[in-house]
Amino acid sequence: MKQITLLLVFFSLNLSYAQQGIPVPEMTACDTEIQNFMSQFGIPSVTMALAKDGELKYMRSFGNSNIAASVPTQPYHIFRIASVSKPITAIGIMKMVEDGTIGLDDQVFGSGGILENHWYFSNSTIPDNQVYNITVRMLLEHTAGWDRNVNCFPNPTSPYPWFFSGCDPIVAPLHVTEDQGVQNPVREEHLINYVLERNLNFTPGSQYAYSNMGFLVLSEIIEEVSGQSYESWMQDEIFEPLGIFDMHIGENLQNDKIEREGEYVGNGFTTLDLYGSGNTVPWEYGGFSVNAMDGHGGWIASARDMVRLLVAVDGFATKPDILSPSTITSMTTPSATNPNYAKGWAVNVSNNWWHSGAIDGTASYWVRSNSGYTWAIVLNKRVVDGNANAFWAALDAMGWNCIFGTPNFPDHDLMDSPTVNASALMAVGDGISNMDLIWTNGNGSFRIAVAKDITNNTDPFNFSAYPLDGTNYTANAQFGVGDNLGDGTFVVYNGTGNSVTITGMDPAKRYAIRVYEYTQNANNGNNALYLLGNPAEQEATLSISDFSLAQHVTVYPTFATDKVTVKVETQEALDYRLFDIQGRELQRGSLQIGDNELMVSSLNSGVYMLSVFKGTAQTIKRIVKK
Repeated sequence: MKQITLLLVFFSLNLSYAQQGIPVPEMTACDTEIQNFMSQFGIPSVTMALAKDGELKYMRSFGNSNIAASVPTQPYHIFRIASVSKPITAIGIMKMVEDGTIGLDDQVFGSGGILENHWYFSNSTIPDNQVYNITVRMLLEHTAGWDRNVNCFPNPTSPYPWFFSGCDPIVAPLHVTEDQGVQNPVREEHLINYVLERNLNFTPGSQYAYSNMGFLVLSEIIEEVSGQSYESWMQDEIFEPLGIFDMHIGENLQNDKIEREGEYVGNGFTTLDLYGSGNTVPWEYGGFSVNAMDGHGGWIASARDMVRLLVAVDGFATKPDILSPSTITSMTTPSATNPNYAKGWAVNVSNNWWHSGAIDGTASYWVRSNSGYTWAIVLNKRVVDGNANAFWAALDAMGWNCIFGTPNFPDHDLMDSPTVNASALMAVGDGISNMDLIWTNGNGSFRIAVAKDITNNTDPFNFSAYPLDGTNYTANAQFGVGDNLGDGTFVVYNGTGNSVTITGMDPAKRYAIRVYEYTQNANNGNNALYLLGNPAEQEATLSISDFSLAQHVTVYPTFATDKVTVKVETQEALDYRLFDIQGRELQRGSLQIGDNELMVSSLNSGVYMLSVFKGTAQTIKRIVKK
């Protein structure tokens, strides 16, 4: 990480990588820098986001997101970020410290420790009593006593026919499960326990030694204190309040990848996969357990969401921070044992903070500079041959060269986008050709509803195409007529409301429906910016159950002054809820067989939606109050 001097490095190469995302004419030097880097090191995909003074100026992607090189990488794609997970975990731990639920100098293991009653570690056989002196601070600062460079594995490291040097259990999952007497695949608790049941390498707090296991323990602390999984607590308490919905703990296998996750290009194969099947697998897809890396290396994310998070803890006044100034200072102050590492962050005397990440098939960089810039870069390949040092030097230089090559930044803020998606989507067919949709709006200024025929899909939400930032779409309520996003997903609504009736649908087919919020205004450069994570969604048919309630419920008059009559022609009573056009519930109750009167005299003039249902069967009727 550079401190003061910025290097501007350009190469005269033939550039052929596809560029995706909103073009930024003022920042074409960034495009060139990335493309040259990809050409020099043979990187299939790069996605980068950069903010200045808390405003997102640049989010672009290059190359292809999949191994077959058939899907262009978009800014919405998410990738493994490896050890950049560590400062993310540090943010969560410091939030708990700030809230008073834990203390930096709290004991972790043993009697009175945070994990005293842990479901797994409470039964550990710990030979080194110094383990009981480990504190939260030591885990954050890599001073807990574990040194992964000191050998601890047997030779050979059974069941592997070779020897693993050092002592990082994450590299040898089959050996750990064998040693612990547990089933494959390995869990994070098994990895931690492997080192707990061995002697420490130095007195806790006395020296620095980078430790993946220390940050796995921090993940367990979050789970023990919160009563939630580490992933869920981070999502609930840190990410989602910021409008971040595309950060998840990754999965191990290519077939289990998360929606909009890219694919990875590694550097070799192993015949010993972490499931013990004996299959030959790429290291990046089954050789090691991403899912068990949790807080030390398990997160997948988009570059845009990484910058959104970083801006929320950068210590600058440009955008509100989620941590207090004193907490941020504590988090980024160098430890007593290493002037270049704080609590989950690499730091330097220039007050720059950063972290890199690398596992097979992944390289990442996350940077906060002292001059108000923040950026994230994520790749789907890393270089491990003789060019590795040059690769990391160029990746370190990329953000700085982008800044140095941009004399004038644009005025827009691409972070001015929705942070709450639409919700409570109801989709009700009439049994013939129409489907009524109603939902509760999020905080975008507009939204689009999309529909896709999924009759032949086993996965109901088998989407592979999404609205693109900077693109406006033409909607048509007749299915198949509006803009096609690319995989048979048609735009059926675009506007500011919260309901639409889709026509031209087939009663023999199944459909997936989604609603995405977007914001478009002068501040974001008049770019339509979509929130894809956590959309309102529904799998629906024109007949939701064995019969359509639409044929058995009648409401009259449609235009009412004082009351409406709801006629029920079924074999049992039904339930109802009355909503206004914003999706707010106003009334609820039961409807008996025959005629039922609902009073509407107290309602304001306008359109209302009456949902009548029983179990999974429902229908929506419109009522207009004069």
